[in-house]
Amino acid sequence: FLFNSANHTLNSLSNYPFPIFFEEWQLDKGNITSAWDNKGDIVIGNDVWIGYEAVVMAGVHIGDGAIIASRAVVTKDVPPYTIVGGTPAQEIRKRFDESTIAQLQELQWWDWPVEKISKVLPSIMHGRLDILMKF
Repeated sequence: FLFNSANHTLNSLSNYPFPIFFEEWQLDKGNITSAWDNKGDIVIGNDVWIGYEAVVMAGVHIGDGAIIASRAVVTKDVPPYTIVGGTPAQEIRKRFDESTIAQLQELQWWDWPVEKISKVLPSIMHGRLDILMKF
């Protein structure tokens, strides 16, 4: 996937990123980040699928279990277990009902030791949350 680490600053009278070429313009190296408006880090949750050529903009948080469609442009946060697509990306649907999403968020199976995941892998692969909840 592609991500946009920053946005061009709108504070300058020019679109040229002068601070990035600090040596050429005899600028202080410490001002490099003033060439763009940083909206923050991109945070990607666990068990997320990001499709081919999707673009995630700076500052976006993608929740656990989300699916980002191919070539989507994600400009806003994506809630857990939500499928989004389009330009700009919009919610297509939830992967599961709210109760199942809450249980998966509580379970956080992706943090389990590999040995434990291996034991319940068939249940994970076949959607057997009832078995996972007992484990």
